[in-house]
Amino acid sequence: MASVSLKHIYKKYPGGVTAVSDFNLDIKDKEFLVLVGPSGCGKTTTLRMIAGLEEITEGELFIGDKLVNDVAPKDRKIAMVFQNYALYPHMTVFENMAFGLKLSKTPKEEIKRRVEEAARILDITHLLDRKPKALSGGQKQRVALGRAIVRKPMVFLLDEPLSNLDAKLRASMRAELTKLHENVQTTFIYVTHDQVEAMTMATRIVVMKDGLIQQVDTPQNLYDSPCNIFVAGFIGTPQMNFINGTLKKKGEDVYFEFEDKSLKLPAEKANAPELKDYIGQEVIAGIRPESIHDEPMFMNSIPEDSQCEAYVDLTELMGAEIHLHLVIGEVNLVAKVSSRSTSRAGDTIKVAFDLSRMHFFDKDTERVIIH
Repeated sequence: MASVSLKHIYKKYPGGVTAVSDFNLDIKDKEFLVLVGPSGCGKTTTLRMIAGLEEITEGELFIGDKLVNDVAPKDRKIAMVFQNYALYPHMTVFENMAFGLKLSKTPKEEIKRRVEEAARILDITHLLDRKPKALSGGQKQRVALGRAIVRKPMVFLLDEPLSNLDAKLRASMRAELTKLHENVQTTFIYVTHDQVEAMTMATRIVVMKDGLIQQVDTPQNLYDSPCNIFVAGFIGTPQMNFINGTLKKKGEDVYFEFEDKSLKLPAEKANAPELKDYIGQEVIAGIRPESIHDEPMFMNSIPEDSQCEAYVDLTELMGAEIHLHLVIGEVNLVAKVSSRSTSRAGDTIKVAFDLSRMHFFDKDTERVIIH
């Protein structure tokens, strides 16, 4: 069993600084769990408490069924991979990978077998006689992973391991890590501030802010059903657009009004019981860039009362798509449209909102009302 349980974990530093507050999480055996959030949110501190490198101020930490609060890091059956690789420059790749096993008095034949097996999994067999200075960034990262694999840990802890790599290598290493997780069948706990890494690799994501868990869910559920404005804005690129406005009822219909615009909500949203108490009140609407359209095929399929005029302030060609930076009165929005779009900076165009995909948030609590 390589499950990890954190029960009411706190980390408080002298001077009254609380880095992590009431952290409760059950991480399943063989899960790939990613902790994500902005700098200073407590994700690395949480990882270091699991590793035993930071003392837990309050709460209980279990690895498997064993309470490990007072267990030394070397006895926790975990392996940690750091951002900076931490390879010994005077040792070969083989010696770097074997070092931990030598310290634990593992027999020589067993060391050789484990190192060669890990090297084969990571495709670095041809590098075993090289020293770190002769390796690229991606190769060094593989060696650091190999050093962890040979220990056959119950849990892998990875602290922003790809942040020193260039964009292309990061993308390929994301795929490598996903395959590695499938191969070694061990629990992975991974820290990153990069939500693309989180979305592409995780079985579940923990979104953190100011030392508190905001939401724990699968990548798709986080994207489709964020629990508050922070999660909605943090997950997704470009980020979700937010518009302050008011919900108004006219006859049987409900409209979202902002600036001098009025957008009619589809019946399933208008009739949702969650919205009833917010009629006549200010709310915050959230809509993702891909749900704002300028293409004729969408304009024809979306009702006229879900469309309005917008000024194109800037266009960003991204290859397969274009990001339109739009201005509607005082509101700035980003739309993600097809690369075939003919909209150009300086144009005034008509855009259609897919209101079935609009989220509404409480203006005061910033909690979601309805998706």
